[in-house]
Amino acid sequence: MSVVTSGLSKDQQKKLHSLLGHVKLHLLYKASVHGFTAAAFHAHCDRQGPTVITAYNATGFVFGAYTSKDYTQCQEGISDERAFLYSISAGEDKPLRVGGISGQCAFTDVSTGPNYGALVFLNEDKPQFLSNPGTGFVFQAAAMHGEDLALTEFEVYRVEGLGDLLAKPWRNIQWTAERRQQSMKAIRSYQSCIKTVHQARVLLVGPVGAGKSSFFNSINSAFRGNMTSQAIAGTAGKSVTTQFRTYTIKAGKGGEAVPLILCDTMGLEENADAGLDIEDLVNIYKGHVKDRYQFSPSAPLLESAPGYKKHVTLNDRIHCVVYVMDTCKVSLLTQKMLDKFAAIRKKTNQLGIPQILLMTKVDEACPLVAEDLKNVYRSVYIQRKARELSESLGIPLSCVLPVKNYSEELELDQDTDILLFTAVEQMLNYADSFFENQDIEDPEATDQLELYRSNSYQQPVLAERTEHNVV
Repeated sequence: MSVVTSGLSKDQQKKLHSLLGHVKLHLLYKASVHGFTAAAFHAHCDRQGPTVITAYNATGFVFGAYTSKDYTQCQEGISDERAFLYSISAGEDKPLRVGGISGQCAFTDVSTGPNYGALVFLNEDKPQFLSNPGTGFVFQAAAMHGEDLALTEFEVYRVEGLGDLLAKPWRNIQWTAERRQQSMKAIRSYQSCIKTVHQARVLLVGPVGAGKSSFFNSINSAFRGNMTSQAIAGTAGKSVTTQFRTYTIKAGKGGEAVPLILCDTMGLEENADAGLDIEDLVNIYKGHVKDRYQFSPSAPLLESAPGYKKHVTLNDRIHCVVYVMDTCKVSLLTQKMLDKFAAIRKKTNQLGIPQILLMTKVDEACPLVAEDLKNVYRSVYIQRKARELSESLGIPLSCVLPVKNYSEELELDQDTDILLFTAVEQMLNYADSFFENQDIEDPEATDQLELYRSNSYQQPVLAERTEHNVV
């Protein structure tokens, strides 16, 4: 799968946002990747709601058009009072904004490239455009595009309003040093209710680039007291993780192990023959996959293979599954990826394994959260994305947890640690549910399990399972 990234510089993004307001841009189409054709444009951009075009030329102009309407190829003129053309050039401090001529259509919704009258993009399915100032919009050609009609790049973004801050957070979090210390202490002193199980095993599952390995590194850093990078993380289009890895977390350099093992896997990809195989996932659930097993793209792990562990105990099994999703890409989940998640959820439910969903990169998804992480449960946008994930993946909203991984920081941050520790506490709560359900799921094993239960067991008080207020 090709990596599709924005061609806008930070300054260009800032100027474009000054025209669009408090919005999030989702890159739908990039002509250098998808093709400079009308068919490719419509395949990626039809029925996407409000969109903005960004066209680039060799003169250094970034220009295009915004519409609040859908592209549907209805072959009719579309009226849109909110539509406008714009231009951003390096020599100007402010972007040029051109509104439509009153009473005229904003664009003609045809099967060719986007046709705004004054600007007709992807003309003849080539990296070029037509310029007709006065047709629907009035501008000076030199100011709009420098009279350079060849395109070096052409992109389309969906424009999604972010909303403001809720008057009351939809979850209550104490953002204090005491809260951080209490959470860390509760996690370090965790004990399962089964005497022979000393560490909860949690499996991280998610698409390529969602932040699974970065989540482990962040948790490890928070407990270690400094930034670490034990798990390989990156931004490649293919999964950086190609092995099954089990990671133990140490409380401080050379310190004792935290009673939690985080297991990392290959990233999920939408195609059936790419990324983590569901049969491999089931083998991981059941404890049959050895640490450092190298995943094969051609076939799942066989019982006869060296990486297969035949004799397993409850210690080897997965006690909680955590789905990891990039908040910035929630709206871009394809049906193929949703179908893959549904198949995984079905297998996971059949094995009775509790599941949690982590929303990563919340600071990148919402500027209000980037300004202050304490806004994460007051952000209308983050709450909306949490609900979308809950509905599309069939996971209760109470199991959806926003987090921020460490990515570019050199120092730890109290608020980041609190969100991370809150997520870990919920994982341990859900692992407890798995242990408690063992008696119910396998009545014949009750007597045997009771032998393993600790008579001196006293569960430390973890955070209560998150309540959610629907606003």
